[in-house]
Amino acid sequence: MSETETADGGSTDKFELVKSYISDLGYLISHEDAAEELVVIQDEEAGIKNLVVDCESPIVILEQMILEVPANPGNLYLRLLQMNRTLVHGAFVIDDEARHVIFRDTLQLANIDLNEIEGSLSALSLALVEHGQELLGFARS
Repeated sequence: MSETETADGGSTDKFELVKSYISDLGYLISHEDAAEELVVIQDEEAGIKNLVVDCESPIVILEQMILEVPANPGNLYLRLLQMNRTLVHGAFVIDDEARHVIFRDTLQLANIDLNEIEGSLSALSLALVEHGQELLGFARS
């Protein structure tokens, strides 16, 4: 068992490290579930709203709901695939029920660092700047 793993295989020290990176970057932690090793973060100026950061060893999952899939999605799925090509990190995905478009990124927990967390969060902000108006258009349809 490494120093960052608990007896049940968790990664409490890594979870604390991820939380410290999020705080160092100036994001507000609006909710925390230490038992599940997840936090919900906010920075509405950057487009970060209710973004879930979930430490699921061996990865960190970052997810934010972007919009509900409209009743008539038109070319939404095609556009999401095209938008994904421009993303620096992560991807726009559809949830299992095909009801929501979500931004999702995964990072390795074992060697996580501040730059990786910052890169993922910045990628979401950039994606929303580049594609936000079009995504809002789909949300309104």
